[in-house]
Amino acid sequence: MRAGLVQLSVSDDPQANLPETRALIREAAQGGASLVLTPEATNILNADRDTQERVLHLEGDDPTLAALRADAQALGIWLLIGSLSLKVADSCDGRFANRSFLIGPDGEIRARYDKLHMFDVTVSETESYRESAAFRPGERAVLGQGPWPVGMTVCYDLRFPQLYRDLARAGARVLTVPAAFNDTTGAAHWEVLLRARAIETGCYVLAPAQCGQHENRLCPDRKPRRSHGHSLAVDPWGRVLADGGTCRGVTFVQLDPAAVVGARSRIPSLTHDRPYAAPRETDA
Repeated sequence: MRAGLVQLSVSDDPQANLPETRALIREAAQGGASLVLTPEATNILNADRDTQERVLHLEGDDPTLAALRADAQALGIWLLIGSLSLKVADSCDGRFANRSFLIGPDGEIRARYDKLHMFDVTVSETESYRESAAFRPGERAVLGQGPWPVGMTVCYDLRFPQLYRDLARAGARVLTVPAAFNDTTGAAHWEVLLRARAIETGCYVLAPAQCGQHENRLCPDRKPRRSHGHSLAVDPWGRVLADGGTCRGVTFVQLDPAAVVGARSRIPSLTHDRPYAAPRETDA
């Protein structure tokens, strides 16, 4: 199976972002990809709550989702929409969903996953994130039934290895990690964490990413943020097969189901878990 990882640098304006996203998805399909993946925050990167409330939509009304579903059908591809920022009808506190979608070649939604882990982190004295202020966390892991079984995750989930082991034991052969890693943590941890998740599970890890400086069209007075880029494809033995660098575009990779079987037969750690007692403060 040939996959195409779309690397974007979206602005805070979903309407302005959509044409380039669609163009790169078409480029991936024309390059032979039967599975195309986009990054986290495919429709918008914006931290202003008033703007989010004004421009975001419920899932059933979202223009980006509707357009990309139509494109998947027209192109006859599987499409992993890394995530969309969406309003939630039953939200009692006004928070949104950071939701990933697996779309079939018929344009139908085959799986949805709401990001479980919220990025509430102070990176430096001048850089901090409070994702949970705007987004409510999901409550369940999701295994999408695509061309191969797909374990769906998003960005900060990458730092929680048990999630990936659970997905692999449930049947995942591909793990998706669409992301918008910032430059600081991306440079330090992005590649090593992705390779670790692949090695621990014997899965392919496909991680389409946001890159570069993100334009603030709707909120020009806000400080622009930067993303690390480097969309990566990692094989089940932990080897980096493709790196998207730091510019917009499509990165192609060929996936071989035999590689999953081979890696797991050589290191069958998924079958070697044992129960154990938790550590105690009194242990010496």
